[in-house]
Amino acid sequence: MKTIRTLLLLISSAVPLVAHAQSTSAPKLSPGDTWTYVDTVEAAPNGWRQTHNEIVVLRTTSDHVYFETKQAGTTQAPIEVVEGADWSRSRNVNGTETTVNRPLFFPLSIGKTWDLKYTEAHPNARHASESFDTHFKVVGPESVEVPAGKFEAIKIEAEGQWTAETAPMQSATTGALATQSGTTVVVQSKRHLKAACTDSWIVSKVVPTK
Repeated sequence: MKTIRTLLLLISSAVPLVAHAQSTSAPKLSPGDTWTYVDTVEAAPNGWRQTHNEIVVLRTTSDHVYFETKQAGTTQAPIEVVEGADWSRSRNVNGTETTVNRPLFFPLSIGKTWDLKYTEAHPNARHASESFDTHFKVVGPESVEVPAGKFEAIKIEAEGQWTAETAPMQSATTGALATQSGTTVVVQSKRHLKAACTDSWIVSKVVPTK
């Protein structure tokens, strides 16, 4: 199954270089900076959904960004999140701290690529393992127009594959057969072997540069 996702990230703080420059450095973030993250997911053949997430920067360090996020229009309290200074996300995978998401890799220059690949054993009760393999590429400049105005941006595409191996399971079925001589209980046991499923995707990210 292939899913096409288009993500639009509108940052209130400016990136110092324009889209047509050789490279774009990470923007300087300050407490109170706010933007909206639009996530559009299109699934074949003709369905799609879109969410708008509001993000507010709380504070920054040399290595991390502390921010809160909530879905636009909701009355629920925002969720506090900590991510890397390059918006990467890490967590414990198989006992090792592992980067599991890196949508940006500053400085951004046209043609720059990077990869993210890892396999997690027993991520949940249903899967024996899950593997993620994603390739990112900075495509080039692109203009975007939103209610806040028109922005010069740089486009990043990510193409990847997720593969899961299901854990072996065993099930049992019990039945009773009544005859003149008595009742016989029949138990049938089935063992379900491992199986694999794969999901591929293409993601486009548009990051404003001024």
